[in-house]
Amino acid sequence: MKGVITALMVSYDREGNLNEKGLREIIRYNLDVCKVDGLYVNGSTGENFMISTEEKKDIFRITKDEVKDQVPLIAQVGSVNLKEAIDLAKYATNLGYDALSAVTPFYYKFNFNEIKHYYNSIINAVENKMIIYSIPFLTGVDMSLDQFTELFENEKIIGVKFTAGDFYLLERMRKTFPEKLIYAGFDEMLLPATVLGIDGAIGSTFNVNGHRARKILELGKQGKIEEAREIQHVTNDLITEILNNGLYQTIKEMLKEKGVDAGYCRAPMEKLSEDKVATARELTKTYL
Repeated sequence: MKGVITALMVSYDREGNLNEKGLREIIRYNLDVCKVDGLYVNGSTGENFMISTEEKKDIFRITKDEVKDQVPLIAQVGSVNLKEAIDLAKYATNLGYDALSAVTPFYYKFNFNEIKHYYNSIINAVENKMIIYSIPFLTGVDMSLDQFTELFENEKIIGVKFTAGDFYLLERMRKTFPEKLIYAGFDEMLLPATVLGIDGAIGSTFNVNGHRARKILELGKQGKIEEAREIQHVTNDLITEILNNGLYQTIKEMLKEKGVDAGYCRAPMEKLSEDKVATARELTKTYL
């Protein structure tokens, strides 16, 4: 499960209902055009924290049905509701997902013993593997090297999606745990993370920019830093434009320009204005 893994986008209609046809088209675009190495399903990019348990299960089922065994699939099952997380873990495991992932429990100020109990409870309930999803700037949960060490004592916890800017911690984890999988979670910092020895990357913009991410990863690992840097510059120009225009909405509009029924974002995310839709179209012409 190494390489470029897309944090899968999900298509919803104007009323916020799951659009199965559109989801399948997004999956196919990722596999057939972006040629990514795997999919990370029901993460932040899929608007996971705004949908019901049954909708999450539908997304897991549809994705597995479309992908079959073409690439590895990682199921993000994390929830503040531990019972829901375990239910989703069992469901995805029974579908044949290659690994599970779970965001650190958020909103309440959980202490580390509670966080450790959360991860062990999920992964010990199933015959599968777990990838920790660490995203401190959204969850408020900052874990130390010692705390990651405690979590990794459970052999079923095989790695981490590291969406943080603390590259000192990233380097320390890489040196301390050479056998664990470490994925970069910030698309705009893929090259420096690659230099520090990551195994792959999981990102939102890979839905449209996976081809550049692959080049950065490959060139970085080959030591061709100047070439990789130029591609990172272009990538970051694109990311800056997307962020300024509306992250998920703009990626969906770009996919639409490529003929993919990417739909809309769930409320309370707003729909793009006509000007912003026009900007997304120009970005597609320029970068894709």
